[in-house]
Amino acid sequence: MSPLNTASFPVPYEWGVEPDAAAVPPARRLIVDIARFWKVPLSDDALRDVELCAGELLANAVEHTKARCMVTVRWTGLRLRVEAADTSLHLPDPATTQDMVTGGRGLLLVAGLAHSWGWAPAGAGKVVWFEVASDQVVTGDRRLAVLVDAAKAQVLDRLSG
Repeated sequence: MSPLNTASFPVPYEWGVEPDAAAVPPARRLIVDIARFWKVPLSDDALRDVELCAGELLANAVEHTKARCMVTVRWTGLRLRVEAADTSLHLPDPATTQDMVTGGRGLLLVAGLAHSWGWAPAGAGKVVWFEVASDQVVTGDRRLAVLVDAAKAQVLDRLSG
């Protein structure tokens, strides 16, 4: 097969994020910048969702480990995948809302806005990931419901805590 007939995707980009809440906003913006640089076919709305979801993953890693986490961004040809590897054995649970620097919406937002998400054990910790597909953007009433449900869960958690 000639090189002209094969698909070519950007090499995954990986870097460390320091264990400081102030490191989260620049890291999530970098993820969007990478997607734009790669010309990933995601709308501005989808990239906004990528930024929100990335912020939640990174804030969780910073909150639960107080250690540097590794971020990997890759384009599969169909989906943008963002991974956050940390050293915590604390398993991600979207039903548990954390009071995060990035807004307190936790994994409920990730579960509602991403095409798919999950986690896998990795060494002495885990990798939490999400994917956003170019053909699936959560909009309209469904998007509003995701945001309202995440805010409602945060309020209920604070009232019960």
